[in-house]
Amino acid sequence: MSDWAGVLMFLVVAAIFGAGGIIASFVIHPRSKAKQKLEAYECGVPSIGNTWIQFRSSYFLYALMFVIFDVETIFLYPWAIKFQSLGSFAFIEMIIFLFILIVGLWYAWKEGAMEWI
Repeated sequence: MSDWAGVLMFLVVAAIFGAGGIIASFVIHPRSKAKQKLEAYECGVPSIGNTWIQFRSSYFLYALMFVIFDVETIFLYPWAIKFQSLGSFAFIEMIIFLFILIVGLWYAWKEGAMEWI
């Protein structure tokens, strides 16, 4: 049990630290009921009509596709820099990686995730 005592103490201190921060922010936060606090934040123009409108899910699919392919493209840069010293095994792995990306893009295109309307 003494081997895990350090881990247990770490978890207890982390829980107290996290809970203490939340409790402290709740206790000391400013409570202002001013009219300015109820206005829209930094938009400049007051909204007209209902501001809770529904967006088509295709907007979120575009954003998700962008993030996926943007992050995956980042993995190509270190590989390209060290391409000469990596050898054929790394080349084959990158071909497989790109194949998986292309299959994902094809599937998204086939399912209609790339159509705007």
